[in-house]
This record gives sequence, structure tokens and C-alpha cells, in this order.
Amino acid sequence: MSWLSGYRRLSPRYERNSRNYLAFLGPAAVLCCYKRLGRLTA
Repeated sequence: MSWLSGYRRLSPRYERNSRNYLAFLGPAAVLCCYKRLGRLTA
């Protein structure tokens, strides 16, 4: 889960409001898994 925090766009938002950070963390995880699945099946 810590590698998802490596997104540069998410880090500043966490400092302002943790609720925004958590709201974007879920879609970021889905996007990363979707991309990885695409590479494994192709």
C-alpha cells in the first residue's frame, strides 16, 4: 500500500486534508491493478 503514496499529486493533498487523500487512494489502487492486469494478460 505504501507504493501508492508515491504518486506526487496525492502527497500535497494529504497535507491539507486526509479525507481527500483517502478518497483518491482507492481509485489509484484500482488503476494500478488494472494496468498490471493488462500487462499480465497481454
